[in-house]
Amino acid sequence: MPKKNKKQAAKPRYYDYNLVAIVILLTCFGLVMLYSTSAYTSQVNYENDMRFFGRQAIISIASILGALLISRLDYHVLYYISGGIYVLSLILMLLVKYSPLGVEVNGARRWLTVIPGTALQFQPSELAKIAAITFIPCLIIKMGKNVKTLRGSVFLLCTGGLLAMGAFLLTENLSTGIIIGAITVIMIFIAHPKTRPFIIMGGILAVLVVVGRVVLQTVLKDAVIDTENLSSFRLGRILVWLNPEQYSSEGGYQIMQALYAIGSGGFFGKGLGNSVQKLGPVPEAQNDMIFSIVCEELGVFGGLIVLILFAYLLYRLFFIAENAPDFYGSLVVGGIMIHIALQVILNICVVLNWIPTTGITLPFISYGGTSILFLMLEIAIALSISRQIKFTE
Repeated sequence: MPKKNKKQAAKPRYYDYNLVAIVILLTCFGLVMLYSTSAYTSQVNYENDMRFFGRQAIISIASILGALLISRLDYHVLYYISGGIYVLSLILMLLVKYSPLGVEVNGARRWLTVIPGTALQFQPSELAKIAAITFIPCLIIKMGKNVKTLRGSVFLLCTGGLLAMGAFLLTENLSTGIIIGAITVIMIFIAHPKTRPFIIMGGILAVLVVVGRVVLQTVLKDAVIDTENLSSFRLGRILVWLNPEQYSSEGGYQIMQALYAIGSGGFFGKGLGNSVQKLGPVPEAQNDMIFSIVCEELGVFGGLIVLILFAYLLYRLFFIAENAPDFYGSLVVGGIMIHIALQVILNICVVLNWIPTTGITLPFISYGGTSILFLMLEIAIALSISRQIKFTE
């Protein structure tokens, strides 16, 4: 890069308004689909068709405004407080497991009461994602050249692994544990000078997944399995994934109805608001399975548009990561991009029954106050980093 002329003035600080626009667009689309998906069941169950929509709209608007405000702060403060965020997330997850503040919803103890005696709750595992995204890059920067050593890589893996195991064991959230683990591994891959070990490990993992599925299908094909075996939560999900028709009454009902919704939508869908599966056949459609209703009402075309919007969002994050003023900022935005990409991919794979069912929301679209709050916090961090980008004429 040529040296800057002293007389050559730097342009004003950059701010990624394109990222703001795509996030607002996805959020508005999510609110429209949320109302369409949840209005009937909300009216039947709560005599208020706006119950889910109203809550999500308030949290979304407040989160967007909060993100725009936080984005004006200097992101470098995260470098100094990321260790505290890491410790705090572990403490909060311990409170979920071992304190009266932990709340069980739908058979899973994942929520923590913010104010005792109120319905104000959040999932500490979402904070653990922020901790991984901000603290792992901090360690990478401090370790410097030691990142390329086996000892350094193992230390980073153990640090991220502790958060991942905490999410799995303390909050019964396997999907979040997988995402945190993947964020850690990919960040090490970005910082590590050698790519061959990661390519080999990735290839081995892919082979194990394919072989494992084939073996399971072969072993379970003619096996007579008692429904009592489905008392094992995770075994039940694997059996449903392999053969949803056979186990439709023990857990495969939701995924079967979601597939029916996608198939009945065709290419252009039945029209906004005209879904049949949302009237009850797809339980809790406003949560993890909302993409199936998108495809039923807007068709495969609508589903592709959603994927294109997410692809553009990831492109904006990649642009910020590529032009970040320092390596820490680049790694942090990279972590945010990895998180959102993984969550979109895993959610859609679950809806299509490509992987076993797990509780992963579709970012900015599925119902969930904690999810939208922490996603907007990540966007605020990305925007704060974008403000430090400077272009010269």
